[in-house]
Order: sequence, then structure tokens, then C-alpha cells
Amino acid sequence: MTNLVVLIPIALFLGAAGLAAFLWSLKSGQYDDLDGAAERILFEDEPSRQREDSP
Repeated sequence: MTNLVVLIPIALFLGAAGLAAFLWSLKSGQYDDLDGAAERILFEDEPSRQREDSP
């Protein structure tokens, strides 16, 4: 029973910390562009240049 006195506040604190981190990530715009990084890797910004000494 004494274990619950310690474990319940720890669980509540960790849950609140997780919720606060999630709300911070929403507020800072971490989830604004979910598909951008996935599509950006498929397209090159500049055409690749070959070295002059390659055959």
C-alpha cells in the first residue's frame, strides 16, 4: 500500500510531463508539414554534376 503512495504521484507527474511535451510540439509547429520531408527526399534541388575526370 505504501508503494502506491509513491507510484501514483510519479505516474501523474510523468503523464503531465508527456502531455506538456505534446502540447509544446503542437504549439511550435512540429506537425504542420507531415508529408514535406517524405516528398523532399524524392526530388533533387540541383542536377548532379559528374566529375570531369570520370570516363
